[in-house]
Amino acid sequence: MRVELQDFCVEAFASLCRRDQRYWGSVYLRGLMLDGERKSVEPISLRLPEADRQSLQQFLADSPWDPVPVRAAMARMMAKVIDPQAVVFDDTGFPKCGLESPGVARQYSGTLGKTGNCQVAVSTHLATDHASYPANWRLFLPEKQWDPASDKCPDPQAVAARRARCKIPGAAGHTEKWRLALDSLDELHTWGVYVPLALADAGYGDCFEFRLGLEERGLSYVVGVTSTMTAQPADAHRVQQPYPGRGPRTGPAYPDKPLALAALATEAGAGAARTVSWREGSKAKNGRMRTLRSRFLAVRVRPAGLAPQRHYRGQDLPAYWLLAQWPRGADAPVQYWLSNLPSDTPIKTLVRQAKLRWRIEHDYREMKTGLGLDHFEGRTWAGFHHHVTCVALAHAFITRLRLGKEPAAA
Repeated sequence: MRVELQDFCVEAFASLCRRDQRYWGSVYLRGLMLDGERKSVEPISLRLPEADRQSLQQFLADSPWDPVPVRAAMARMMAKVIDPQAVVFDDTGFPKCGLESPGVARQYSGTLGKTGNCQVAVSTHLATDHASYPANWRLFLPEKQWDPASDKCPDPQAVAARRARCKIPGAAGHTEKWRLALDSLDELHTWGVYVPLALADAGYGDCFEFRLGLEERGLSYVVGVTSTMTAQPADAHRVQQPYPGRGPRTGPAYPDKPLALAALATEAGAGAARTVSWREGSKAKNGRMRTLRSRFLAVRVRPAGLAPQRHYRGQDLPAYWLLAQWPRGADAPVQYWLSNLPSDTPIKTLVRQAKLRWRIEHDYREMKTGLGLDHFEGRTWAGFHHHVTCVALAHAFITRLRLGKEPAAA
């Protein structure tokens, strides 16, 4: 495997102009894949006889190599290797003790399951049921703590000084996570990697602007949404109300208020749900792998809310698929998705696409438990992006070995 890794590193770090950068990149990759509790610079330098702590630290934190061409080359390679069905957006937290790492703040993290002191990064993955790859990354900068240009920043001078210590580029300010996801997608497209289906959880799917951005880029999507999102039934249409004789005339409007998605699913009833299987699970029963299945219902709805109503002013709200998972015996659905896939899409297709997002949880688990994704101890903007790029390269190497595909086959 040593020879395969050497060949892989030659291709992965081809954009690095200096030989020493390419060498220390290959050393760091080996260190990330070695057994051991911690995958930060010091433990790696102790495990590898050829590793020098100072040189590794320099490579990660201060060396001026650009991670973007490295990510671009690997994204193109892995797109050929795994032939992705979907591009998946998510974010993950990196718990921290201090306040000096770029982007660290008290903020909610799904990794922690609560508000805690952490960094949060938005990741973009290429995925199929059998393999996936974290192709791109964006570090989220909380507005109050890290954007001195914001009105919400209590001490712009102190924040500017902290940004300078972390060497954060001046152009990097607070950007909403859904915008970071779309920006990451646009960058994928400039690399020549285009996947026509997007998946995301409710943290992104609830945002109308995110869904609209996907549509404007020509993507289909199946995104998680919360049960409290409101919508009109698919058969609802605007009607012209009689003129009362006073005041300005109003245009056509929906006669009834929109309902929460939970209420629309309940109206359809548990009897409308049907059992659908989507993939083999990881647990065996009677010597065979169990097939994952549950009950789902799919109905057409017209998502409402202020943002859609403003955007589609003077038009009927467009209809989309509402997919709800309603397990047998449950009083109500337990999960909801919204999709712009065509109206004749079979429910089995909707379910399989929605459930493909499980690959991202697998990626995070593999990168955090085996490759040291959240072990980086540096405090610079470049260092963070160098580290996550190298972890993604290690993930790509392992994935390709598992699939039995060599660089030449890519």
